[in-house]
Order: sequence, then structure tokens, then C-alpha cells
Amino acid sequence: MRAIVRLLRPHQYIKNGFVLIGLVFGQSRDWLDAAHAATAFAAFCLAASCVYVVNDVFDLQADRMHPVKCQRPLASGAVQLSTAWWLAAILAAGALAMAAAVGWLAAVFILLYLLRNLAYSVRLKHVVLLDVFIISAGFMLRILIGTSGIGIPPSQWLLLTGLMLTLFLGFAKRRAELVAPDRAGSLQPAAARRVLDDYSPALLDQLTGITAACTILSYGLYTVSPVTVRIHGTYALFYTLPFVIYGIFRYLFLLHHRARGNDTARDLLADRHLIAAACGWMATSAIILR
Repeated sequence: MRAIVRLLRPHQYIKNGFVLIGLVFGQSRDWLDAAHAATAFAAFCLAASCVYVVNDVFDLQADRMHPVKCQRPLASGAVQLSTAWWLAAILAAGALAMAAAVGWLAAVFILLYLLRNLAYSVRLKHVVLLDVFIISAGFMLRILIGTSGIGIPPSQWLLLTGLMLTLFLGFAKRRAELVAPDRAGSLQPAAARRVLDDYSPALLDQLTGITAACTILSYGLYTVSPVTVRIHGTYALFYTLPFVIYGIFRYLFLLHHRARGNDTARDLLADRHLIAAACGWMATSAIILR
């Protein structure tokens, strides 16, 4: 059971917080919307675990040759391949059923998420640049299910911020994978993820720099957008921007000087500065939007 839990990667559920953005920043006071958002969040948790299982199945041979990933439940033999397939099917069915309880559009977003990840596991993760855009699309679907999926109109600036932030995290992850040392201290062979052959540290440094700047700019413009001010009745959301800036700068520091970036969820939960920035952002936003 412990190995199965590791296979599901529940620590990654923090990423599904994107589902709740529409509920918070759409200023909805409807308890039904809150219930639908919570159900959509749970559906995405099941769908995400399904995706991790399927991805580990397709990466099984590569993971067995990897110095760290060989310890994953499937690669190490702690979970059988047949068990993984059954588990993926149950998780997918559960996610679709929960999303359908919210509405047909929510179910469509979950289905698109599952199909997108299947295409990613089979082929698209080997296509340079497109691989990161496909990962980013998964986060955009999280935002959309938490807005359009439960009847809350999405903010275009907020969608752009989500796109830029997830592209930033995706390119940061690729850079971390490209330069990650193995146990012997030499550079990890790019064969462990073939698409890394088409990346270079210089290219990824440029891409992370561009997307980091675009994230800060788009979020700043969202906070002072006339639509945002009209919905919330205040310009004060602008004062949450320093937490976003510091969080991104801290992540860049961890990426370049602490060999982090390979697992965003673990980095966010392990670094005190990132935790403080996230808590400060949430507390300030809660006070402003109360």
C-alpha cells in the first residue's frame, strides 16, 4: 500500500490549487460554487494520479536505468505493471464521474486533461518546446475547470499569468533535469529524457528569464485591470505583487545555486522562503478580498 501511495504522488496535489483560483478571485459567495470547486479539485487529484501512473508505465525502462528514478514503485518492482494499469483505469473513471457531477463542461476538461497526458506520454514529451507547452496546458485546464467549468467567467489576465507561470516552472524543470548530477557526480545523460538533447542551459536560462518576467508583468497588470478593480472594488491587490516577485526570484536562486527545480511541489513545501512568500501572498489576498 505504501508503494501504491508513492505511485499516486499525493504531494503533487498542491498543483491542483490552480482549480480554486476562479473561486477566490472570481469573488463568488455561492456555496454551490464552493462545493463544485471542491469536487473539481478532488476530480483533478484523481486525474493527476492517473496521469502519474500512466507516465511511469511508459517511462518504465528509462526509469530503471536512471540513478534516482529507479527507486520509483514500478521501476523497483514494488508495484506490478498489471496493478498499475488497473489503478489508472479506476482513477480515470473516478475523475470523470466526479467531474460529471459538477457539469458536462467540467467532465470535458478532465477528459481533455487525460487525453493530453496520454499524448504527452506516448509522443509529445519528446518534442522540444512543445513538451513544456503541453505541461502548461494541463495547468490551464485546471484554471478553466475552476472557472468556466463551474460557471465563473475567467479573467483573461489571470489566464495569461497562469500560462506564463507554468511555462516558467516547466522550463525551470527542464534545466534542472539537464544539469542534475547523478550519484557518481558526472552529468546525468540526456538519454534519460531524449528531449533534453535538444535543450541547452543557455537556451533554458533565456526561456526561464523571459517567462519569469512575463509572469510578473501579467500578474501586475491583472491586479490593476479595470475588470479586476470593478469585481473587487479595490486597487489593493497590487500589494500582493511583491510576494509574487520574491517567490519567483527565490525559485530562480534555488534553481541556479541549490540544484532545485526538479520537483516543484517538493521545492514549495521544503523551502522556508517559498513557504513564507506563499503564505504572505495568501494572507494579503484574503485580507484584501474579505
